[in-house]
Amino acid sequence: MINQYQTPNRIAELLVHVGRAARSEARNENPRSSLTAAQWTCLRFFARANGSTRTPSGFASFQATTRGTASQIVKTLERRGLITGQRSDRDRRSVRFDLTAMGLETLVHDPLSDLIGVIGQLQEDERDRFLQTLSRMTSALAGLRDVPAFGTCQDCSHFTPANDSGYCACMAAELAAEEIDQLCASYQGPARGIQTEGERDDRA
Repeated sequence: MINQYQTPNRIAELLVHVGRAARSEARNENPRSSLTAAQWTCLRFFARANGSTRTPSGFASFQATTRGTASQIVKTLERRGLITGQRSDRDRRSVRFDLTAMGLETLVHDPLSDLIGVIGQLQEDERDRFLQTLSRMTSALAGLRDVPAFGTCQDCSHFTPANDSGYCACMAAELAAEEIDQLCASYQGPARGIQTEGERDDRA
């Protein structure tokens, strides 16, 4: 008989194990992509984040590391020609980073591709439920540790959809369709906690 009280432990251990297994570079044969796990995370982050979030401080928050460590990772990727920075039009002290053509080509060999393929084999409704659960867990954990929770516009309380685009109340700006699925450091989920089935039924 399975001890139900050990289930959270098992899920947490499996999440950590899947993360480590997915970051393995053993099958990656691209000679240009000898990146560390943190460098891969940074490259993915700049590929997925919106313009205001693609900064060293944004990556530091996402990676839960110091700004100094994040800046060193960013500088390494910039020296290798994988990303390039440009000054923000709004704040000249801020530098936004984008992937170069070499960075985009390197990302094709992302060690996460095997995990992405496995997830892609799940049924669509199963993926949707899984994503919703992980999003709630991420938001709840961020609340416990008092750190920013990253997410996209679809379930952000700042976002108001309008046809194929929308409006962000936090940035006081209209969003293009392609921006809605990008990571944002200003993300605010509808709820920090994780409701039980009973709590959801009571509120229904």
